[in-house]
Amino acid sequence: MTGYFFDTSALAKFYHPEVGTPEIDAIVNSVGAAIRISRLTEVELTSVFAIKVRTQFISRQDARLFVRQFRADVSSRKFEVFGVGDPEFALAERLIEQYAFGLRLRALDAVQLAVGLGLRQQGLVDHFVAADKTLCEVAVLEGFSVFNPEQPVIP
Repeated sequence: MTGYFFDTSALAKFYHPEVGTPEIDAIVNSVGAAIRISRLTEVELTSVFAIKVRTQFISRQDARLFVRQFRADVSSRKFEVFGVGDPEFALAERLIEQYAFGLRLRALDAVQLAVGLGLRQQGLVDHFVAADKTLCEVAVLEGFSVFNPEQPVIP
């Protein structure tokens, strides 16, 4: 089984078609893929859809449908959700101190990466998936195998 940690920027593509959606669909629907997310994603994903409503990319009705589908997917264990606690916040602080002065690593992205790093340390995650260039860059610096669905590697 291959373990993937999805940042919110990648998971949103599973619900709303955009650049990178086919690549995300392929991972989520592949046999033997374990998709892991943080509890933070449950909050951020609704925020992503709210932004899409405000910017008129989707309707409020679409946003409600996407959130309902996401919650159903979590309930059915399509995605395994992991909490964020003191160890993850401490690691996120280290990541900010180490990288944010030279790169645009944002606080919540550091928290997401910290959760992914913790899961990798437990042997639960092989790949970090995000559609955020800076976050992917820092994840690589932290030794992750990274996949950005907006910049798929051409064989």
